[in-house]
Amino acid sequence: MARHRHDPSRNLVGFLVGEISYAVRIESVREIVNPLTIVDVPRPPESVLGVADYRGDVVVVIDMRTRFGLPASPPTRKTKWVVLDLGGRYAALVVDAVTDVFGTRGEAVRESPRLGDGEDDRRGIAGVVTYADEMVFVLDTQAIARLAEPVASAPKHARGA
Repeated sequence: MARHRHDPSRNLVGFLVGEISYAVRIESVREIVNPLTIVDVPRPPESVLGVADYRGDVVVVIDMRTRFGLPASPPTRKTKWVVLDLGGRYAALVVDAVTDVFGTRGEAVRESPRLGDGEDDRRGIAGVVTYADEMVFVLDTQAIARLAEPVASAPKHARGA
């Protein structure tokens, strides 16, 4: 289903994890929701909390604090899930707060810094933009899809949970 946006220049959804600003491309965002009930799954990747029933579909729930090596923090009323459509499968990013929908004002997303030598040397960061005089890390939704894939590929028997 095609989405109609009033302002095509507003192409990023911003959020906070700890005190760091991140964003994902708006075309990947299905919805922003309050946290739902999570069902445990056996041996998930470290940052995967489990799965949840999201409008009849199973969504993989990813704790972004754990993903970026931050200590756990109890949810607040600002805690949200950014539900991403990853090509027919869904993943929910647990974030500390959603901040804004914004654009790059025609500027290209700059290359992200390398943080190591391996395949995960960018930690799932696609690039960097500046918004409101602040550096914002744009997440690579394909890296999120790879993280969620082992759980998303499991049998969908958790639907009734």
